[in-house]
Amino acid sequence: MKLHVPRTALAAALLTTSIATISFSATPAHAQFFGGIVYDPTNYAQNLLTATRALQQINNQITSLQHEAQMLINEARNLASLPYSSLQQLQQSVSRTQALLQQAQNIAYNVQQVDQVFDRQYKNVILSASDQQLITDAKTRWQNTVGGLQDAMRVQAGVVGNIDTNRSEMAALVGQSQGATGALQATQAGNQLLALQAQQLADLTAVIAANGRAQALADAERAAAAEQGREQRRRFLTPGEGYKPGNAQMFYGND
Repeated sequence: MKLHVPRTALAAALLTTSIATISFSATPAHAQFFGGIVYDPTNYAQNLLTATRALQQINNQITSLQHEAQMLINEARNLASLPYSSLQQLQQSVSRTQALLQQAQNIAYNVQQVDQVFDRQYKNVILSASDQQLITDAKTRWQNTVGGLQDAMRVQAGVVGNIDTNRSEMAALVGQSQGATGALQATQAGNQLLALQAQQLADLTAVIAANGRAQALADAERAAAAEQGREQRRRFLTPGEGYKPGNAQMFYGND
C-alpha cells in the first residue's frame, strides 16, 4: 500500500503563494509598467526559483512520508498473526492415540501394576499348586498375551487413521507458510509444522510401546510355560501307586 499525495494541487497552491508574494514585493529600479501592471523580471525569477526549491522540498517530504508509511505497513504485516491454527486437530489425534493406550487389556501401562502382575503370574509360579490351578494360571497368561497383541493392533489402526488428518493439516500449514505476509505468520506456520511432527513422533512412540508390550507378554508367557512344563512333566514321570483293579459290572440283569 502506497501513500498518494496530490502533488499538482500542492504545486498550484505554492505558485499562487509565490505570485501573491510577487505582488506585495517592493518594485525595484528596473521594474516595467505594462498597462498599469508592474513587472520586474529579476524579482519574478528569484520568486520562481524560491517556489521551485520549496516545491522540491515538499516533494522530498512527501517521498519521505511515503517511505515511512511503507515501513509502518511492513511492520504491521510482520506483526500480523497467522489466521490458522491446527492445534485442535493435533490435540484430537493425540487424544485418540492416548485413549487406545489407556484401554490396554489385563495389564495397563502402569509400572506398579506391571510389577504386581508379573510377580503373581510370571515370576513366582506356584509349582505346588494343583494341576487344575496350573492350567488356570497358564490360560490367564495366554489371555494376557492375546490381549497385548490385540492392543498393539488397535494402536496401529488408530495411528494409521491419524495419517489422513496429518496429511490435511500438513497441506494447510504449508499453504499458510507460503502465503505468509510477514515474519510472524511465517514463524507461526513453522511452529505448527513442528507441532505436527511432534504429534507424529508421539504416534510412532505409541506404536513402538504397544508392540514392545505385546512382545514382552509373549516372551514372559513362554518363560513361565517352560517352568510350569518342567513341573508337570516331573509329576507325570513320578511313580504313583499304579493301577488297582476294582469291581466293575458290565451288564445289569433282571432280578
